[in-house]
Amino acid sequence: MFENRLDPKKLDELARGVLDKLPAGFQTMQQDMEKNLRAALQAALAKMELVTRDEFEVQSAVLQRSREKLEALEARVAELEKQLK
Repeated sequence: MFENRLDPKKLDELARGVLDKLPAGFQTMQQDMEKNLRAALQAALAKMELVTRDEFEVQSAVLQRSREKLEALEARVAELEKQLK
């Protein structure tokens, strides 16, 4: 599920940023560490059930439209109740 949404380039950049902070002696193990770090980051991020910015924006727009419809319906019900009294 999550693997399809995360840009592999972003994951590589994140892993590289962490690896760049390591002391020079660790750089000999860089490839193994890079692979393991990438897998660990991907697993940790997958547990967070993150969504893409596009998905977030779409859901925000849907929520905004729903709020507007609800407000219009509440106003209409209030007007109908006023007419009944």
